[in-house]
Amino acid sequence: MSNTTSVSDDIIMTKIYYIRDQKVMLDSDLAELYGVETRRLNEQVTRNMDRFPDDFMFRLNESEFESLMSQIATSKRGGRRKLPYVFTEHGVLCFQAY
Repeated sequence: MSNTTSVSDDIIMTKIYYIRDQKVMLDSDLAELYGVETRRLNEQVTRNMDRFPDDFMFRLNESEFESLMSQIATSKRGGRRKLPYVFTEHGVLCFQAY
């Protein structure tokens, strides 16, 4: 999943949200930054769950997801069947190891 393409800080800052008193990034945004499909990123998470302690990532609940979608002006789930994972700063850094 390593991608050496440079991404501007401004783009990254638009993909950081504040949920449960933590700065987090959605799985879909993280996948986009690494140039992979969201489902592939989540497969890696599922296969390597022991590498992601509770304080590195968590799955949004329904109300958190609805609130987030209203903040970013998205009314649909975007074809999602499951609620998204979000990754804290430490969780995002875990993906640099792949």
